Amino acid sequence: MRIEQKRFAVKHTFTFSEQQLNFAFKDRSGSGDVDVAYADIPKKKSVRIDENSWLRNAGILWCAIGVAALLLKWSGVMWLPIGIACLVWYHFSKVRYTILQAEEGSIWVIQDKKHDDILREISDRRNRQLLSWYGEINYENDPQSEIKKFNWLAEQEVLSKEQADMKIAEVKMKAWMQSTESTGNLLN
Repeated sequence: MRIEQKRFAVKHTFTFSEQQLNFAFKDRSGSGDVDVAYADIPKKKSVRIDENSWLRNAGILWCAIGVAALLLKWSGVMWLPIGIACLVWYHFSKVRYTILQAEEGSIWVIQDKKHDDILREISDRRNRQLLSWYGEINYENDPQSEIKKFNWLAEQEVLSKEQADMKIAEVKMKAWMQSTESTGNLLN
């Protein structure tokens, strides 16, 4: 599955393979890509807004000059529409991103009409991968480690609280049964 986003000179491509996401980007400053296993993508997100502050500042300055020209009846009234045009351009040229910071690199999702679909696909695939990697009880591990694992999976919203509680109860039951067996063997 592949989803592309474009906004002005920015192009992002999300290629969803079975085990990992490839995020490729291209903008005025360069290009690159990163491969990230879905399980390595964090749940936490941040937001960034790219904006042209020069355009905003020039618009404000030219509007101020235009208003001053109007008030003082100078001939420089043309600066007001130019300033307003700059402010309008500034407003519509902002680009908002949701950022997922993985160890392998950052994943930047443009906040547009495809934004929610991309985040939902990443989240669904992340949850499935975490569940396939850590969703079963490993009876060879320390019971406390297994309990921590299932609590973490619930915190990550991979398992519901009820599902995690059932797995934890199963771990505790098995640990209790093993301790009673070893105590029984000592008595014989």
